Amino acid sequence: MITRTSDTVTRLQLGEREIILIGTAHISHGSVEEVEQTILAEKPDRVCVEIDAGRYATMQQGQNWSNLNIGAVLKQKKGFLLMANLVLSSFQRRMGVDLGITPGAELKQAIAVAERQGIPFSFIDREVSVTLRRAWALSSFWNKNKLLAALISAAFSKEKLSVDEIEALKKKNAVEGMMDELASYLPSVKRVLIDERDQFLATSLYQAPGAKIVAVVGAGHANGIIAWLQKLQAGEVVADLTEISSVPPPSRLGRMLPFLFPVLILGLFAAGFFLNGWEDTLTMLFKWALITGGFSAVGSLLALAHPLVILVSFLGAPITTLNPFIGIGFFTGPLQAILRKPRVIDFENLHGDIESLPGFYRNRFTHALLVFLLSSIGGSIGTFVGIPYLGALLGL
Repeated sequence: MITRTSDTVTRLQLGEREIILIGTAHISHGSVEEVEQTILAEKPDRVCVEIDAGRYATMQQGQNWSNLNIGAVLKQKKGFLLMANLVLSSFQRRMGVDLGITPGAELKQAIAVAERQGIPFSFIDREVSVTLRRAWALSSFWNKNKLLAALISAAFSKEKLSVDEIEALKKKNAVEGMMDELASYLPSVKRVLIDERDQFLATSLYQAPGAKIVAVVGAGHANGIIAWLQKLQAGEVVADLTEISSVPPPSRLGRMLPFLFPVLILGLFAAGFFLNGWEDTLTMLFKWALITGGFSAVGSLLALAHPLVILVSFLGAPITTLNPFIGIGFFTGPLQAILRKPRVIDFENLHGDIESLPGFYRNRFTHALLVFLLSSIGGSIGTFVGIPYLGALLGL
């Protein structure tokens, strides 16, 4: 049995268990008040919140960026994950600051009220790093580019929402419109960020102990959670989160692709040698170095990298493009961080600096990320330009 007591609160009867679902906006004063009032009025056996333990600890204690080794992050191929986390948290923070509220305040309030009342609470969301890594892994090459564009747009967007607009986001029609828009633009990302998390949240909620539970979740997940809870109660689906709790391994093509480009390039050089001899092969090597190194160096130049980093981009890109295990960004990003070591003030101003393009360049921490990103993009462009150029030299 389902009873919708308001636009934001739904009461579900699952056998002998009762779940009161509160759909919130994460930067809404109204949501904070509603969460506290509902918990106090319902006196549940347990409170469940849409957050994972790691994010809650960060919300409580703050992120100690000064302990983060950016060189190690880039070498572990987590540069995109770090950039995405920074941009998303900054976007929510910027919106919250405009409204005088901390993002996720209603989640913190739910836990605070539960602790004061002696009510057990549970974190029911999937770890954010798993979500972001799955979104990236399951996106096509084209959707990866669209996702990067969306993140860059969010980072520098000056859009501001009024209190009324924030409250409207909790209403069913507004939420459904946003979900439809996301699904049409980035279906694979919508599946991971929304659909899979609906399943994860609902299953975690269904497995939580207690005869009466108050669950605090984002309004965008409310309808999906309700649908999953009904299926779980009816036995139509199994409460198994194994598949969506890990990052899928790359497909066979995905595993082969990093090797295909070096093999193709070396094959072109070999063809040049057998068809035209050493002299033309050396010419091909020189032009390959000029194209790939030039584009990577231009990327570093656009990032306003240190002159030595620009030189490393030019000299290193022709070599790293032939190596399937490492890219030029894994040298340029850490080197930039060594030559322009991030200062205490860079970590203190991090969230504010990533709200503008000048801030990205000014902050030494994000500047190193920018050098990593643009030099890598430059090297990739050089590869895509260089391969057909070499083919044309051979008359292919």
